[in-house]
Amino acid sequence: MNPRDIIIDDFNYELPDDKIAKYPLAVRHESKLLVSTPSGIQDSQFHHLPQFLESEDLIIINNTRVIPARLHMYKDTGGMVEIFCLDPVNQAHQDAMAAGSGVRWKCLVGGAKKWKDNQPLVLSVVIDGIDVSLLAHNHGRSNDAFIIEFVWGEKQFAFSQILDAAGRIPLPPYFNREAELSDIERYQTIFAKYKGSVAAPTASLHFTDDVFDALRAKGVMTDEITLHVGAGTFKPVSEGALGNHEMHDEWFSVPLQVIKRLRNKEYNRLIASGTTAMRTLESLYPIGAKLLKGDSAEGKETIALGQWDAYQFQNSVTREEALDAIIDYLQRNQLENLCATSALLIAPGFQFQCCDAIITNFHQPKSTLLVLVSAFVGDRRKQIYEHALNQDYRFLSYGDSSLLWREG
Repeated sequence: MNPRDIIIDDFNYELPDDKIAKYPLAVRHESKLLVSTPSGIQDSQFHHLPQFLESEDLIIINNTRVIPARLHMYKDTGGMVEIFCLDPVNQAHQDAMAAGSGVRWKCLVGGAKKWKDNQPLVLSVVIDGIDVSLLAHNHGRSNDAFIIEFVWGEKQFAFSQILDAAGRIPLPPYFNREAELSDIERYQTIFAKYKGSVAAPTASLHFTDDVFDALRAKGVMTDEITLHVGAGTFKPVSEGALGNHEMHDEWFSVPLQVIKRLRNKEYNRLIASGTTAMRTLESLYPIGAKLLKGDSAEGKETIALGQWDAYQFQNSVTREEALDAIIDYLQRNQLENLCATSALLIAPGFQFQCCDAIITNFHQPKSTLLVLVSAFVGDRRKQIYEHALNQDYRFLSYGDSSLLWREG
């Protein structure tokens, strides 16, 4: 079946509100772990993860850091307007976060109709004992977002410091609550590094130092990639066929040394920690195939992979040839990281090139994340979710975990 013709209603199930975890467990690694192989299901806990892996297995984790992207700013009349920062405009995330006044971001704006043209919004904060006034200017729409310019006079402070002082953690909408002080730590992985996400790579929220120590003792390896998760991850799929859904693109970076390890298969089995890591890894093959087919990336800051591009390149080249093309491109341009954007929609019919297993939470009905899981495990998805519901697993971002081995 053409993945564009897949009907989203086929990925629906009843999720009672009391199954949605609104808060995390007190100890990260005490969450449940559902382990599914083609031969059956086993119930465990996340701190037992090393028992289900083997020496030389490789886990890929996403080291992105969630930014406090929600800003409550005010009109001169006193009315509040909420601005939700999505992505910087024509700038890498790290450059935009380091900017010392004058950055433009694509943003969602709550109450935009009440925000008059040429009317700046203001927010006053104190950083290191210094009063800072943040101004926001509306430069119009860009598709379903607004272009907002932020300026502040105190250039010794980077935009990241402004957000840390003034912003709020953007919790998923299904929590139906405001962010609390504890969310600043718990809606963040313990290894988060690079600021840019507006949603956490939640599959990795379960990892603790104890779990990593046990994995190392077992001989399990880990490598890091970066994918900045966008708000589009929560965008519901339009009714009807998947072809009606516009997938969000997300910026990612993969170190050259990781791509070389993948190319030479310097591991036993490859496990993606989360759908973000899986989307990144499975974007590599079609990107390499595009390079081989004459899509020149020379002079571009990033390579762009479209929503359906991967399907036209399936089996067009070998996995090794695709990764060799990326390695050659990086070495030729003296780059240490592959930087790209991916709007890849992984659906049944997708041919996986990298991942043998995925660590992932339990996802919303009729979501692209549930479609991804279905593509990976096939018809087992219904059995997995029915088991999780019957055994009182906790669902969604703060919920329990699963280790799913690939079908076939």
